[in-house]
Amino acid sequence: MVLALKLPAAQSGTDPERIWTALANGRPNDVLRALRGGEGSRAEKLAWAAARIGGQPATDDHMRAAESVLAELARGDDELAAQAAYLRARIYQVHLSVPDYARAAELYGELARRWPGSHWSQQGLVKLAVLKLYVLPDSAAPDSDRLAPAEALLERISEPRLKRDLHLQIGQAGVVLHQPLARFLPHLVAADRIGGVSGTAREDLIVQIGVLSERSGLWSQAKDYFERYLAEYPTNVRAFTVKQKLDEATRRVAKGSGA
Repeated sequence: MVLALKLPAAQSGTDPERIWTALANGRPNDVLRALRGGEGSRAEKLAWAAARIGGQPATDDHMRAAESVLAELARGDDELAAQAAYLRARIYQVHLSVPDYARAAELYGELARRWPGSHWSQQGLVKLAVLKLYVLPDSAAPDSDRLAPAEALLERISEPRLKRDLHLQIGQAGVVLHQPLARFLPHLVAADRIGGVSGTAREDLIVQIGVLSERSGLWSQAKDYFERYLAEYPTNVRAFTVKQKLDEATRRVAKGSGA
């Protein structure tokens, strides 16, 4: 767990830079040895709680100890409090042996209300959307439209990277939940247009949009994405199949088929 915090100098004699480096490098047990839970500055308490979450052994008792410290810190009104509130929600979502998704959703909602412009609040909205998509479907939304509750959160996110992540989550959920192509394909396209997807995920996204556009009869869009794929990954093992698909899309566009 990497935290975007910089610890101030503390009266306890700890080295803030060393603590930050240990957290950033995935050495939470080093931080636990350097700090004592419930003591020190607020930043040190936050670092201890983050390390307790990521440290070993990862028992429920350890998670509860971290949650208690984070609950105290979240009573503040600064960015550190927002970060503590986010980590507290994450404990309930992923770090307990039996997750409490409803409690996590409640805490993400509270975080968003208290710090609507915070990075941690907006990141929490992406996590909340995942809960709404998969484990806490909105009872007011019909089963035929499982994407709507997550889509409603998009307008509350201003950070491009996080908006892209939510578009991706909605798009991929549309595939998993067998939603209509017309409902989720635009989200994948929106994520691609925002940009920033890299590596294998970028390659997969380009070919996925091309294939789904083909299935939707959006031949011009399919052609564009197949051309992009071949331009960027000409030697990939999928290139031969994509070239065949491009030929078909080109023929369809020439005949005036589809958008």
